[in-house]
Amino acid sequence: MEKENQTSLSEFLLLGFSSWPGHQGLLFALFLCLYLTGLFGNLLILLAIGSNNHLHTPMYFFLANLSLVDLCLPSATVPKMLLNIQTKSQSISYPGCLAQMYFCMMFANMDNFLLTVMAYDRFVAICHPLHYTTIMTPCLCTSLVAFSWVIATFNPLLHTLMMARLHFCSENIIHHFFCDINSLLPLSCSDTSLNQLMVLSVVGLIFVVPSVCILASYGRIVSAVMKITSMEGKLKAFSTCGSHLALVILFYGAIAGIYMSPSSNHSTEKDSAASVIFMVVAPVLNPFIYSLRNNELKGTLKKTLGQSKICSK
Repeated sequence: MEKENQTSLSEFLLLGFSSWPGHQGLLFALFLCLYLTGLFGNLLILLAIGSNNHLHTPMYFFLANLSLVDLCLPSATVPKMLLNIQTKSQSISYPGCLAQMYFCMMFANMDNFLLTVMAYDRFVAICHPLHYTTIMTPCLCTSLVAFSWVIATFNPLLHTLMMARLHFCSENIIHHFFCDINSLLPLSCSDTSLNQLMVLSVVGLIFVVPSVCILASYGRIVSAVMKITSMEGKLKAFSTCGSHLALVILFYGAIAGIYMSPSSNHSTEKDSAASVIFMVVAPVLNPFIYSLRNNELKGTLKKTLGQSKICSK
């Protein structure tokens, strides 16, 4: 008798941090603090960029999209995790699990694309400053972001539809704090070879290629900065680019640790920690590294906060 195409399970159990039963209160406070910090920081960036016409430039256009994505990426996992810790329940419905997997992949992909586009923007600004306005036109900037959103939307949709065709029998324990595709596939009693091939293809095309492009862009930037005669100018450029590159290495290093390392190196603790880095920590750091080091944006933020204080009195 052939297996049905529909799963017989109605829910999964997320056991990502259940191995730390005595630290659930601490985990709740830590993730709530990180989530609210990222939420507040990214909302401030969006408010500042939207309220100041002088910030309507390519760099801030990309930054606004990055802040929007960094609002959504943790929101796909952290509220559910906090709810499960608070209610002492690890369950998530089957449709909810597929929806969470889709949105996690979509916003992670979009974060990846935006980091690549922003690296290219910095490359043009530093290496070809006289041609910046003719290269980074509004049409090109809009096209880059729109194309990124299209790929980021339809790629996880393909994975989700393929996952929905699999049959899940009795095993419903996910050793992760969210519905990660690599944690779901081993639970299926169907043939998952095509799904696994698609995952490897995505890692190769959607993460490896952009990461190489980012490193190439920063390599050219470093080469251009080395030609600056002023030591102060060199230090300023290296300080800014170094912080950007550190965040990129953190983001891609965590992803590589999960999706590109041998299966023998995987464990629940390692995968959960790496996922927290690129899904929670990186979105919190983005507004500080990309925005609060910028004097023009800091001035706008101070002005915006000052006006809000006056209005509240």
